[in-house]
Amino acid sequence: MRQLRRIALLMLIVAMPRGASASGHGPVFGGATPTLGRGGWQLDQVWMGRLGNGSRDDEQMLRTMISVGLTEDIQISGSFPIPLQTPIYMPRGRPMALMSANQDAEGILAWRFQRRPLGPNARLESTVYGGMAIPLEEFRKDGMRATPSMYVAAATGYVSREHYVWVGGGYQRSAEMSGDRAGATTFVSAVYGFRPPALRLDYPKPDLRFFVEAVGEHTERGQHHGFEMEFSGGSAVLVGPTALLLYKEYGLEAGLLFPVYQQNNGLPNERFRFAINFSYFFWMR
Repeated sequence: MRQLRRIALLMLIVAMPRGASASGHGPVFGGATPTLGRGGWQLDQVWMGRLGNGSRDDEQMLRTMISVGLTEDIQISGSFPIPLQTPIYMPRGRPMALMSANQDAEGILAWRFQRRPLGPNARLESTVYGGMAIPLEEFRKDGMRATPSMYVAAATGYVSREHYVWVGGGYQRSAEMSGDRAGATTFVSAVYGFRPPALRLDYPKPDLRFFVEAVGEHTERGQHHGFEMEFSGGSAVLVGPTALLLYKEYGLEAGLLFPVYQQNNGLPNERFRFAINFSYFFWMR
């Protein structure tokens, strides 16, 4: 039955391509508001992870994503994991905006419900997100049963040719099964972006943007066989630089986050978090 469930899920992902990220448009880790627009397609391949005090504490993962814009303001998204390195402890939060850090297939719907012009080259935007993650494994590395989870988030911000300011937040909660439940995660983010005058170029010329991103997250303790897990959950605040380069139908973005506060409930400390993402935009062809 597990094998049949995985095959059916893979067929669903192939039949209805979806992607999940703020990538290709804005920041790497923080919540943002852009959507692809009607008929826009985007393929992403991201390498993301976090490094702890030693190789046994590290996490690394590839995720392949495809996104499609249903209207100018509605986008359906999804992602599929390729795990590279997974520790025995549960991840505290989400290494990249709208992407699961577990071995889950994930689908998310984004609705940009506000676009208010603030001049010829500036606007105020707001977007809400809702989605679900389905595990592709029966148990996590720490022995907990893997269960589906629901996800809601929102972001709002100011966008212009020169400056970008976004704030966002979200909440993810897993279902309970046989007394097992991963701790619910709450996270917030703030992003400031700047495009220097020499780089304010229009398509098809290169477009380079720089960001400073801050992410705060809190994960509750997990539950195993009905009992609270002592070494689980925690809180962290991370800050760091990121950059986005767009050229014709291609996009490349990367960034690092460094912890300024950690409370890990006995889990290993995190040294830094990273993400590198390559994007290809079908609608630009």
